[in-house]
Amino acid sequence: MIHIITTGGTISGIDNDGENSVNLKSNVNIGSFLESANVSFDYKVDHIFDKDSRLINSEDLEILGNKVRSSIFDKILITHGTYTMSKTAEYIGNLNLNKTIVLVGSFILGSDQNTDAPFNIGFAISSLQFLNKGVYIVMNGEIFDWFNVYKNQKENKFKTLKK
Repeated sequence: MIHIITTGGTISGIDNDGENSVNLKSNVNIGSFLESANVSFDYKVDHIFDKDSRLINSEDLEILGNKVRSSIFDKILITHGTYTMSKTAEYIGNLNLNKTIVLVGSFILGSDQNTDAPFNIGFAISSLQFLNKGVYIVMNGEIFDWFNVYKNQKENKFKTLKK
């Protein structure tokens, strides 16, 4: 069983139209996506908030951390905005939980026709089933450890801090 926790971000169809102004372009429902993909694994979806990740605060991180900690499942997928995904991964990683946790997002709005969301979700779910316990960011065909990743804003890619 995979526990999926949604937090918002571009992958959920949240577009930031300016400083502190968030516009929900289209609510992308991961449950509907998985249903239409005819997946054969069991999953549970919990929606905890819809935020541009730049607006996630310490209270939100605590709510997310408590949700992950209290989950009875040992495989957890968190959908998240890319701007602060590495910060959230660090927060979750420092909880030292004995679970496999993958954070995933998209660079292109989840409701856009050319979004990278379906590929990223599929790759993240596949990775989640084979990775060792730990916290990872899985984006655009790459897997990063929570303690060795950052988002290169200029290139709009995740990269390792050190090899």
